[in-house]
Amino acid sequence: MNLELIAQAVGIGLLVMYAAAVISALEAILKARTPQGAIAWTISLLTFPLVALPMYLIFGRNRFDGYLEKRNEIERESLRLIQRTSDNIEEHLVPVNADSPMYASLFNLARMPATRGNRLQLLIDGEATFDDIARGMRAAQRYILFQFYIIRDDQLGRRLGRVLADKARDGIKVYLLYDEIGSRQFEKSRLLKQLRTAGVEVAPFNTRQGRRNRFQLNFRNHRKVVVVDGKQAWIGGHNVGDEYLGMNKRIGHWRDTHARVEGPAVLGAELAFATDWLWATRSHMQVDWNFSRGAPGDSTVLVFPSDPASEYEEAGLMFHQSIVAATERIWIASPYFVPDRGIMSALQLAALRGVDVRIMIPDEPDGPVVALANWAFTRELLACGGKVYRYQGGFMHQKVLLMDDQLAGVGTANFDNRSFRLNFEITLLVNDPTFAAQVETMLEQDLQRSRQVGLEEFDSKPVWFPLGMAIARLFAPVL
Repeated sequence: MNLELIAQAVGIGLLVMYAAAVISALEAILKARTPQGAIAWTISLLTFPLVALPMYLIFGRNRFDGYLEKRNEIERESLRLIQRTSDNIEEHLVPVNADSPMYASLFNLARMPATRGNRLQLLIDGEATFDDIARGMRAAQRYILFQFYIIRDDQLGRRLGRVLADKARDGIKVYLLYDEIGSRQFEKSRLLKQLRTAGVEVAPFNTRQGRRNRFQLNFRNHRKVVVVDGKQAWIGGHNVGDEYLGMNKRIGHWRDTHARVEGPAVLGAELAFATDWLWATRSHMQVDWNFSRGAPGDSTVLVFPSDPASEYEEAGLMFHQSIVAATERIWIASPYFVPDRGIMSALQLAALRGVDVRIMIPDEPDGPVVALANWAFTRELLACGGKVYRYQGGFMHQKVLLMDDQLAGVGTANFDNRSFRLNFEITLLVNDPTFAAQVETMLEQDLQRSRQVGLEEFDSKPVWFPLGMAIARLFAPVL
């Protein structure tokens, strides 16, 4: 009798699992971002449901549910606040011009306009970046917003933590947000407890919050944002850890780039942080937002947040638009070179029409699968006349874009499918020839520390290498 009950329970369990697999396959057909992904998941779920269903629940979805509603709420609130201020930022807004399809598309994707009158400071490597951030936070008089993908309880973490704790004890509102996957050790650290004791408001992003996100481990909040008093914002590639200062002997020199922006564009960084905070805590920050802005500089800046909750793959489209709009050059520095098919085709076409296409990646990428994928896409680009450089001055982690002599981007988005589709990212897009020239000088110095890859290198690779590249490409959507 017991055996019959067990058999019935197993049968019912299998039936439920097969039904769930069929429902998941239908969902994949309807909602997968790519036809290839829909086909792969459908075949796997219907053929091997016992294995594929748990994998689909964890890794299968590319749409982050619920966040967009919070973003809309923040945008409506900010619009009301801006309209109530007598000295608002409207005079600094750049109108969307139908004659400039590039900027029109980017404005619509960012869901906010660009602003004039900003001042930028390029921050190269960790010492310059964190010295500048610490100096700015020590001068805070009203509030500090502090968000990083990785925060470690090490020398750098404690150094910045002391500043945050001191300001909180002085009565300054301090909000700290971190990604619970990237900062999983920070969650149980002494540093976090000390910050909370000092009065810092600390919260994980809560990626798995919400019924449909509960099993998902595939999404990351990869943003790195610091805002002080609504006057200054810092955005770029660094996380908070000693290795970002080059203190890890195994990694060596860490090559990264941040930027500080002052002026009306800071509003965009505030809105991105406020949306993340509202999602994470289900509560608004108790900050007296001040939307009055001066014009400390001459740069036009678009703060470009992107996330997996939106209808479009915003980060990927940002790169795609920059590539197709380039007439002279498109230089991209990233620790990953794993684009999707559309962006790879755009790079190839740009190279074929005579644009100076350069991709700079680390000479020793992060992991063997990523390394093989980098080589696969390198071969495709070289065949069309594009150039790929492998940085040899340490580990290169910067995420920098340079288009022609006008547009430069510094942010958190890597040149890979994970940043295009799965991560929460943010990028400063700066339309200013002076700042672009500074970025050009920086990248040229990096290129001098790099070696240019040639097609002949593939002839000397092991016999298994082509198969390895092909297999690595299969994992491109989640690398």
